[in-house]
Amino acid sequence: MKKIGLFWGSDTGNTETVAGMIAESIGEELVDVYDISQCSPEDILQYDYLIFGIPTWGNGELQSDWEDFFPNLSEMDFSGKTVALFGLGDQFTYSSYFLDAMGMLHDEIVPQGVKIVGHWPTEGYEFEESKAIVDGNFVGLAIDQDNQDDLTPERVQLWVEQLNELVPEMQQQD
Repeated sequence: MKKIGLFWGSDTGNTETVAGMIAESIGEELVDVYDISQCSPEDILQYDYLIFGIPTWGNGELQSDWEDFFPNLSEMDFSGKTVALFGLGDQFTYSSYFLDAMGMLHDEIVPQGVKIVGHWPTEGYEFEESKAIVDGNFVGLAIDQDNQDDLTPERVQLWVEQLNELVPEMQQQD
């Protein structure tokens, strides 16, 4: 089976927790999970299927590990890669910046030839603005562990089911 590389960055552990939920939902035997702070571009580029998890900090800032890794992204060739994104943010306290880091990550890798899958509806969230919206949907799974943690398991499950429908070849034998 084709392996999926799941890369996350987290200061508080919330993104790591959601990454674990996603890996479990997909099937841990199908996913290699990495902390982005311990990775090189080569670690990422060995996979055809990728999931990136990124939280938004403060007023629309990148999480520190992703901030350190970000300069590498513009030099990476994502041609032929399929990427799903998930982002964490606080829709109430930082309503004007909800999931901005996920939007910034999206905007950084799209010019490198990546195919993005796993868009997510904006319904069920209350926020003012977000850089993570394209064509009326979030560019990836939207998680608010601060205010809607009770909805996270169901959202993860629905999103993984969506990914399985969009990219069924991830489950096929090589």
